[in-house]
Amino acid sequence: MRSINNYDDPAEDVHDANVSDGEVGGTDHDPNSLPRRGLGVNCRASLVAMAGTQLTQDTLDRLSAELEDLKTRGRVDIARAIEAARALGDLSENGDYHAAKDAQGKMESRIRQLQGMLEGATVVDASSAPEGEVTTGTVVALRYEGDDDLERFLIGSIEERREGVSVISPASPLGQALVGHRAGDSVEYEAPSGKLKVDVVEVGA
Repeated sequence: MRSINNYDDPAEDVHDANVSDGEVGGTDHDPNSLPRRGLGVNCRASLVAMAGTQLTQDTLDRLSAELEDLKTRGRVDIARAIEAARALGDLSENGDYHAAKDAQGKMESRIRQLQGMLEGATVVDASSAPEGEVTTGTVVALRYEGDDDLERFLIGSIEERREGVSVISPASPLGQALVGHRAGDSVEYEAPSGKLKVDVVEVGA
C-alpha cells in the first residue's frame, strides 16, 4: 500500500499505467508508438463503463482490500495529519495542512473510483473461455504488419497486473478487434495513424 502522503491522483494513475486511459500498461514498448497505434480508449467512455468492469478474482480481491484499507487506516491517517497540521497555526500559509488536504482529496477520489468499479464488477476466468480464443483475461502475442517483433498484451481492465506483460482494454480499438479471434488470424483496426493490421501469433491464459 502506498503512503497516504504520496497518494497519486487516480487520473494520473490512468495515464501512467495506460496511455490515454487505454489500459496499456508496462514499460516494454516505445511510448510514442502507443497513441499512434490506437491502443487507448477515451477516458470519459472508460469511466462511464466502469460499472461493468470485468476483473479476475485476484484483482477483485486486491482492489477490495485496497478499498477497505483506504476507508479505515487511510482515513484515520489523513485525519491525524490534518489535525497535526492545524496545530501548526496559520492555515493560509501552512504547507503541511494544504498537502494533507490535497492527499485527502486524492484518496477520497480513489475510494469513489474503487467503489464505482467494484459495485458492478464481474469476475472473469480466462480458463473457462473457448480454448485458444482471445477474451478478457487472456494474454495474446501479436505481430504488426511489417514488424518482425512480437508484442504481448493482457486483455483486461486498467487495474489488472501481469508481470512483464502490458495491459490493453477490450474496449480499446485493438482490443475490440482482437476479441473472439484465434492464433493464425489477422485483424485490422483504426488507429490515429490510420488502419493497422496485426497477426495473432499466440493466445494463452
